[in-house]
Amino acid sequence: MVSGGSAIRGSRVGAGPMGEQDHGHHADRIAISYWDALGNETVRYFAANLPEEEIPEIIDCPMSGLPAGRDRENPPAVAKNEPYKTHLAYVKERRTEEEAEALLQEALDKLRARRGTVAS
Repeated sequence: MVSGGSAIRGSRVGAGPMGEQDHGHHADRIAISYWDALGNETVRYFAANLPEEEIPEIIDCPMSGLPAGRDRENPPAVAKNEPYKTHLAYVKERRTEEEAEALLQEALDKLRARRGTVAS
């Protein structure tokens, strides 16, 4: 005797008369090739009735991690990785006190011009 929500031993849960045609696997598809900057080709499949503007021009290539475009002759450029900066490098880039005060004054002047006056 079977009780509760358990399936009968040996039966598949969800098994039924559905075939591929019921899952949409029979839909017409088109293959689009994408190439990354290293020349790797990736093929993606899209529904044949999908409008051209909904098919992306650029994707991420799973082989290299670089972007890949549909134009083989002009693939997207290789992404530029910024070198790691130490805290000291950021400190050296900081503005001087005079530059900071000038920027603050310029921002306050713009606000005053927009609002009339700013409470100090």
